Amino acid sequence: QVQLLESGGGSVQAGGSLRLSCAYFGYTYSPYYMGWFRQAPGKEREGVAVIDGSDITTYADSVKGRFTISKDNAKNTLYLQMNSLKPEDTAMYYCAADFAVRAVVTLAPTAYHYWGQGTQVTVSS
Repeated sequence: QVQLLESGGGSVQAGGSLRLSCAYFGYTYSPYYMGWFRQAPGKEREGVAVIDGSDITTYADSVKGRFTISKDNAKNTLYLQMNSLKPEDTAMYYCAADFAVRAVVTLAPTAYHYWGQGTQVTVSS
């Protein structure tokens, strides 16, 4: 069973940067989709960025141009580089994975079946 372990969260001032990491292990073949999701207090979980098995990336409009998703298959690690952070980026960030190949990539959290425990990101103004 795939296990996901996030790290790299923390507190930063607006305009700053953070890099999240997600180590994944316990699988017999690599998940096709891996992504980052976030959930702020009182809000629903939302997709931030996804990368597929062909390294094609998809971003939420709110983070385009500021966040970059990438993965290192040799290290079994997924990354999220977050620049120009804003207070509205404050949330618990989760790493997620799924094996099912779909016709269209989705940022919908319900499409992902394997989740990490999350790492907190707090951006102050």
